[in-house]
Amino acid sequence: MSVLQLWLNLGLNTLSLASLLAMLTVGLTLIFGIMRIMNFAHGAMYMFGAYVGISAAQWASNFWAGLLLAALSAATIGAIFESGLLRHLYKRDASSFLLITFGLSLVLTESTRLGWGSNSRDVQLPEALAGVVFVMDEPFPLYRVFLIGFGLAALGILAIVILKSRLGLLIRSISQNAEMTQALGVNVGTIRTLTFAVGCGFAGLGGFLAVPLITGYIGMGSAAIIESFVIVMIGGMGSFLGSAVGSLLVATTQSFGNFYFPDFSLVVTYLLMIGVLLYRPGGLFGEEE
Repeated sequence: MSVLQLWLNLGLNTLSLASLLAMLTVGLTLIFGIMRIMNFAHGAMYMFGAYVGISAAQWASNFWAGLLLAALSAATIGAIFESGLLRHLYKRDASSFLLITFGLSLVLTESTRLGWGSNSRDVQLPEALAGVVFVMDEPFPLYRVFLIGFGLAALGILAIVILKSRLGLLIRSISQNAEMTQALGVNVGTIRTLTFAVGCGFAGLGGFLAVPLITGYIGMGSAAIIESFVIVMIGGMGSFLGSAVGSLLVATTQSFGNFYFPDFSLVVTYLLMIGVLLYRPGGLFGEEE
């Protein structure tokens, strides 16, 4: 394999990993950017969606059924949690959200362990995604190509909704001044519930899509939440563009780092975060508060 072929392969791996990371992180960014809630249960939603999706795919013998139910299950849990508990805490300080979302994380993790056991789980890819494509005469997994396209499409649709639609306008207005938006006759509670549900749905979706690459296991949520916080700190809290750029930067350090210096790739990721925060404490696209 030539250097050009190697770098092209690593670059495509980077894009597929960045798509997964972005789907996880954009949900966290959406919840924080609109609701100013740091959702510590996001990693548990990622894991829960993965396990529900695996079971649905196996039961229905259909990968796409698992994909749909992974997102819907995490979104449903998020909607119930926000409407039943979170909405009573909006006038309290941020530590209340930290504690209650951390509590939800523990509940979801232990519920998943009790429901599915501690063994790792996998999902069968559909025949259409199980093959390879040749890039400069070198094989590359078709599933990773799918991840790149799916991630770009999902994030593009979300961006259009947030930036161009009436719903997006209402969501952005609530993030700026919820009281005034409520006074104009908008049901702020419903939009907050929807926002939290969509953010959690992206986490569940990302968890299921990650399973063919890493298999599902109970601790996958803990690893995911650490990565997502690193990315939002690099990109900037509440910035969608920052989530995308941060995901790409972290994916680059992981893909190239794991190939060239596997023992230090994680160190490079944290050094990248430290360097960005020293240069811009609010992140690349965030604002200092």
